[in-house]
Order: sequence, then C-alpha cells, then structure tokens
Amino acid sequence: MKRILILMLCCIAVLGACKKNADNASQAQEDTYLTAVDKYMTEIGSYYAPGEYTIPYAQVVAVEEADPENILVYGDFRVENYNQAGDTLKTVSGGSHPGLMHVSKTEDGYAVTQFYPVGDGADFEPTAKIIFDEYFDAFMAIQSDDAARKATREKAIADYVTAHSIPVSYYQDFGWPAEKIR
Repeated sequence: MKRILILMLCCIAVLGACKKNADNASQAQEDTYLTAVDKYMTEIGSYYAPGEYTIPYAQVVAVEEADPENILVYGDFRVENYNQAGDTLKTVSGGSHPGLMHVSKTEDGYAVTQFYPVGDGADFEPTAKIIFDEYFDAFMAIQSDDAARKATREKAIADYVTAHSIPVSYYQDFGWPAEKIR
C-alpha cells in the first residue's frame, strides 16, 4: 500500500509540475524545487549533442521536504534535445539520470546543490539500493513502467511546446514513426 501511495504521489507531483509549467507560460514561473530540477537537467542536456530545444522531465519517486535547505528529490531525471523539422520535433540526443537530488532554497530561489546518480551497468542495482533505500521498490516500479514514462514524456513535450509557442504537432525518435503531441 505504501508503494502505491508513493507512486500516486509521484504521478501527481510530475503532472502537477507539468500543468504548472503550462499554466504559467504567459507569466513569471513560480520557482520551486521542481523548477530547480528542470534547470539542472537542462544544464546536463548541454553535455549531449546539441539541439534547438532541450526538454527536461522527471518521474519523481519521493520528495522529503522537512528541511527547506536540503529538500531530497528521488527520481528518474531525464533530458532530451530536439531539432525542429517542419511540424515535428526530432530527437537529437538525451539520457536518463536516476538518483537523488539535494535542492536548497536560496535568496535567489531554489537550486540543486548535490546530485547522487545511480551507477551504470553492473553498478546500477547496488547503487540504486543505496541511494533509494526505502524507496527502492518504488523506483524499480517506475523503471519498468514504459507506459507511465511515455505519458510523462509526452506531457512534458506538450507543455514545453505550448509554453514556448513552438509550431509543431509531432515528435519523433530516430527510427520510429512520428507521434502526435497531445
């Protein structure tokens, strides 16, 4: 039951953040720990092959907000770079960065102060168990839920396109058919 509650909160937090981004497209966006995560992931996106647009999104597993100077955000943080070709955003590069972000509230807003990523390959599971600890099962559940990840991604793309008035109707990954942006 606890795992289901955490996953539900995860989806609510992500969808709420996406809705907030779309609602605030024409006004100054409220700075929250989620906007700090997006900014951080956008910076990570600059290390990939560049594109015209960088779109971050996250599947948040859990958030511990007891200390505003050290908010803990557990999740699978992703970023993708796109180029526009006609009415389609074509994926150029990107990646997944699961782990734990420490976010602090400063005078200038929120900022990611530390990031502990899960290791690659054989290090993935052992480091994920250490980093996610009590949230490990919830983390593994989101890792295996392709439909939820796709829905989160599509919502982030749609919100980004709306917020930035980009005249596109589709997104497309290399080797795959174009998908309608909803």
